[in-house]
Amino acid sequence: MDRRRFLMGSTVAGAAALGVAACGSFAGLEAMRPVSPRIDPEIDELQERTFRWFTHVTNRANGLTPDRWPTESFSSVAAVGFALTCGPIGVERGWISRAEARERTLTTIRFFHDAPQGPQAAGVTGYKGFFYHFLDMNTGHRFGRTELSTVDTALLVGGMLFAARWFDGDHGDEAEIRRLAQAVYERIEWDWVMERPDRISMGWHPESGMIEADWNVYNEGMLVLLLAIGSPTHPVPASVWDEWCSVYDQSWTDRWGPRHLHFGPMFGHQYSHMFVDFRGIRDAWMRAREPEVGHFDYFQNSVRAVEAQQKYAIDNPQGWVGYSAGIWGLTACDGPGDFKQVVDGREREFFSYSARGPGERDDGTIAPTAAAASLPFGPEAVTACVKAMKARNGAALYTEFGFLDSFNPTLTQTDQTLLHGRIVPGVGWVDGDYLGIDQGPIVIMTENARTDSVWRRMRGEPNITRGLKRAGFDGGWLDQA
Repeated sequence: MDRRRFLMGSTVAGAAALGVAACGSFAGLEAMRPVSPRIDPEIDELQERTFRWFTHVTNRANGLTPDRWPTESFSSVAAVGFALTCGPIGVERGWISRAEARERTLTTIRFFHDAPQGPQAAGVTGYKGFFYHFLDMNTGHRFGRTELSTVDTALLVGGMLFAARWFDGDHGDEAEIRRLAQAVYERIEWDWVMERPDRISMGWHPESGMIEADWNVYNEGMLVLLLAIGSPTHPVPASVWDEWCSVYDQSWTDRWGPRHLHFGPMFGHQYSHMFVDFRGIRDAWMRAREPEVGHFDYFQNSVRAVEAQQKYAIDNPQGWVGYSAGIWGLTACDGPGDFKQVVDGREREFFSYSARGPGERDDGTIAPTAAAASLPFGPEAVTACVKAMKARNGAALYTEFGFLDSFNPTLTQTDQTLLHGRIVPGVGWVDGDYLGIDQGPIVIMTENARTDSVWRRMRGEPNITRGLKRAGFDGGWLDQA
């Protein structure tokens, strides 16, 4: 299933009346402290192994990171943005020198700054400042008929802007990183993709024009809107954010756990949060909830999303093998394949790559990144889950570069054609690849939980803070920005 198409029907409609219990405030300096400065040694090891995947697979000639590996693959521009974010983290952790990280970062940003753009269907990397979702690993040109992606461009640019904040030295190459990152951001024509009033399209194809789906329901798209609203050159009106929030009633539910803005796959509660510290800051919609629910913000919403995922695994309404309080996590990830099979007398349906969530295309496939990249939202539950996954699956799942993308304990044998991975005796189906968009959040969110590193610098990123303020956010650290 295409990652963007899934978003069109991924929310829960018909939510009940509001009624969240009051949450503690994260205002002021409290919001700026690391969530969990004490990191378990096994989490520390996972972060390092996962980081080293990026240095191992990224093309040193142009800075492109593959969508997956070791299967031969095109590049994912979102994975490139995650790689750019991981570089400085590696320096701070002592896994890579500043000089090497600087060289890799500049190579990457130079490539995107200089890459050809145009309306033609081939031979270009992007158009109107946006970039195609997937690029050829060597040429950097559009891969196949992939879309010009607004969200993948935003995640790439998020990594660039963080790198520009981190490389703050006098070295000429660091000055160039800062200059080129801002230049790439400023040439993005966000107003061009506002095809419908107050809505940003998910993307564009040269063959057919704008994608009909817009960013207008709660998901990972917050960063898209904030970068678009905050643009100093091609901004969209702040009413885009109001339109985004206007359909929150479709998502506000306690069906799966504590009442929150529900989006099934966990990545929807992680991606924008990698770059934006939502602790203690609120928009008009969140402020309007205060008489009913007390202080509540988007960070707390993700905390509740983690609780909902864990509760869903405990309840296990479909009876999948392996789900428990200690092992949980549904998101977009690889799966065995697209087929039906009778397992223990019950017909089961399995999927290949798909977005998964509570009650949404759940086929028993668990993705370690769903839990591991949620460390700031539930340190104890996430740490216990990571340790349990390793203990149960061992070297079949946890290898040189951390966790393989996903596993399915229910599927222990099959005569169907597997599109990914293999059956491991005593474990079940295990993927054979790592996916860049699932690896990156593990490294980045572990560091946010550990040291506040990405959040701390992005709290001073002028483009992000401009977007937040124009969108109507205030409170906490933003009042001092």
